[in-house]
Amino acid sequence: MSEEFYRMKRLPPYVIAEVNAMRAAARAAGEDIIDLGMGNPDLPPPQHVIDKLVEVAQKPDAHGYSASKGIPGLRKAQANYYGRRFGVDVDPETEVVVTMGSKEGLASLATAITAPGDVVLAPNPSYPIHTFGFIIAGATIRSVPTTPDENYFRALDRAMAFTVPRPSILVVNYPSNPTAETVDLAFYERLVAWAKENKVWVLSDLAYSELYFDGKPTVSILQVKGAKDVAIEFTSLSKTYSMAGWRIGFAVGNKQLIAAMTRVKSYLDYGAFTPIQAAACAALNGPQDIVEKNRELYHKRRDVLVEAFGRAGWDIPAPRASMFAWAPLPPALAHLGSLEFSKQLLTEAKVAVAPGVGYGEDGEGYVRIAMVENEHRLRQAARNIKRYLQSMGVNTPTQAKAI
Repeated sequence: MSEEFYRMKRLPPYVIAEVNAMRAAARAAGEDIIDLGMGNPDLPPPQHVIDKLVEVAQKPDAHGYSASKGIPGLRKAQANYYGRRFGVDVDPETEVVVTMGSKEGLASLATAITAPGDVVLAPNPSYPIHTFGFIIAGATIRSVPTTPDENYFRALDRAMAFTVPRPSILVVNYPSNPTAETVDLAFYERLVAWAKENKVWVLSDLAYSELYFDGKPTVSILQVKGAKDVAIEFTSLSKTYSMAGWRIGFAVGNKQLIAAMTRVKSYLDYGAFTPIQAAACAALNGPQDIVEKNRELYHKRRDVLVEAFGRAGWDIPAPRASMFAWAPLPPALAHLGSLEFSKQLLTEAKVAVAPGVGYGEDGEGYVRIAMVENEHRLRQAARNIKRYLQSMGVNTPTQAKAI
């Protein structure tokens, strides 16, 4: 009975878990760790959303099994969101399914549409579910770049020309987790045309749809004419409304993919708790000032992070969207690699970040920094990091101005 289970053998060690375990041990020992590792929002949901949860939870008939595909009102609310935000018409009955967060949605769709041996194109580096959801389902992953440039499309064409069997699914994620890269509508227009020509399904993860900066709203692949012929898109309330633990997301798009996913989900779950779905309706249908407020708050944190870390001696490119910064290791410490650097940052500077290699081999040389602490704590992190860099012999700026 000692033989390892088949699917467990297909899963590599979860690198990020190593740093998470060290962080937990440090906190248990009473250390003040500034946690910029996990993308866990530190803000509360809107009060009217919490009030709706409480109101519906007090109803005696709200505690039975819910609807696996989502209650009708919530699917309609999501369709309305796509209409007002992206100008996309969506049928709430056949083109929307509610998921328990976008992560569960991607995993359920992978289960629904993947046969053992299928080849899936996924970005590297990428959020783990974009690859491991399909690996668990029995697929083989062929990596393509994350950066959306000409090399990206050359990589897609090479994959179609030289992979047997030909890839049948492509995963895209913009704004990207972990790299925070973004795309414009012209990119999606080209991608949809490519997908139709090559008979490939496109799965778009738009979890960070509302966390954009510098006045440049993110776009949806479904804005492209005919995109629903080949594409499905995942969104989430986790970051938009600070409802990460509530586990509510959506898949919207191609009817065939939505139907397959809905059918698989009907065997696996009874849907999210009805009061949570009702509260999610309140989030989507109610006042949207919280969305702008959150966006402004993350924008300010981004500016503080880039400025303070830069003065500490660590230059970080300013992300254009998402709640993450994708930071190259300080050149003088690049030889450590992202995992060892993350461990040293935790033990020496009391700052937790996520090692880039945990998002794929092409993430080596970077760490992901989540903007989930307030501005005061970000400046404190910068001071701690400056001391660490100096202790490692790294020349840091000598400006008199304090961080």
